[in-house]
Amino acid sequence: MKPLIAVVALGVVGGAHAASSGDDLWGDDSWGEPETGPQLHGFFESALGTRLQDDSAISDDLTLGEARMRLEWAETLEHFHYSLKGDLYADGVEEGVRADIREASIQFTPVEAIDVQAGQQVLTWGTGDMLFLNDLFPKDWKSFFAGRDETYLKAPAPSIKVSYYGETANLDLVWMPLFTPDRYIDGERFAYFSPLAGESVAAPKGKLDADEPNDLPGDGELALRLFGRAGSAEWAVYGYHGFWKQPMGVNAIGEPVFPDLDVLGASFRAPVAGGIANSEIAWYEGEDSSGDDPRVPNDQLRALVGYDHELIPRLNGAVQYYVEWTQDYDALKRSDDPRYRPEEWRQVVTLRLTWKLMRDNLTLSWFNYWSPSDEDYYLRPSVSYRMDDNWTLTSGANLFGGDQPHTFFGQFEDSSNLWGRIRYSF
Repeated sequence: MKPLIAVVALGVVGGAHAASSGDDLWGDDSWGEPETGPQLHGFFESALGTRLQDDSAISDDLTLGEARMRLEWAETLEHFHYSLKGDLYADGVEEGVRADIREASIQFTPVEAIDVQAGQQVLTWGTGDMLFLNDLFPKDWKSFFAGRDETYLKAPAPSIKVSYYGETANLDLVWMPLFTPDRYIDGERFAYFSPLAGESVAAPKGKLDADEPNDLPGDGELALRLFGRAGSAEWAVYGYHGFWKQPMGVNAIGEPVFPDLDVLGASFRAPVAGGIANSEIAWYEGEDSSGDDPRVPNDQLRALVGYDHELIPRLNGAVQYYVEWTQDYDALKRSDDPRYRPEEWRQVVTLRLTWKLMRDNLTLSWFNYWSPSDEDYYLRPSVSYRMDDNWTLTSGANLFGGDQPHTFFGQFEDSSNLWGRIRYSF
């Protein structure tokens, strides 16, 4: 059996729409003309979240409880642009005061048509809305499930990004010298289903703690994107060499590990019938070429198609269909435990509705995942009210359910929660 796949296989969910999801193929990640002079911005935020039912694995009802301060500073000196974004927050769930450096980078143009950004930074590409295929940069699933702002789904990583802008195509090359995994569900804030235990487990006994590849530079990650336009359509080709972003395998003595992973993919996006259609495909190739090693994931082919359209003025709707095809499935059936074996063809359908009212000060949002193959779901309703230029109130829920306790979304049913945030921006 694949001992950890059902537990931590969160890579099929992804791409926060509000967190700059999808490619702006002509420079979404670049900086344009920076503001002159030092710039200082930030916010103070209080947040609270609680479970909607008892969780037998975790006694604490709180899923979110924090006071947070964000500071953002940027300045341009001669030919260099410096930026710093950092959070300091008191966490009432994991009990402690923590710092999170979201960005600490320097940006410059060594020669015409080439930009360089080096340091701690948040990176993103791909066309999916909360569905990741070719975006293998780290994600923060604890924040996503707890009700923090969707921008926190994208986690930072120390990296060097070199961008070349040509007349017919552009190229991004990203090197992460040290492997940076996802901030995955590890039993600390949310319980997860363990096929080894046959039930949901949580910290401390069920704490999922894997050794990360840490040889420099051999265990670094490399990602590239070649992208451009053909008329009104946008295209991109992707490559990645590194590791699964979560401990998707186990070693010979049963310890969780991050197996090797190579990914090749492509995407396409174009206007269709008054809306925007997108498609993306990715081939995941790992350590097990024959598919009969139950300790590591089989190769996979992942694909999605989506469509985004304004239904009526100020009401936008978007739908996606995602499929994940596990390769060498006959070999997997011969070697794996049938009780928790993933479907050969895993399917997920998403729906996003966004309704802006009261001069865009009130935003009603609905996002849901539904898997007809796993027969489970994940619902994300929210409402946000902008009181004035400084104050914003936001509330919502994370609702999980399914027919089986071991499926991807079904395992988090007892983690369903209601959350609220109040933010003062300056």
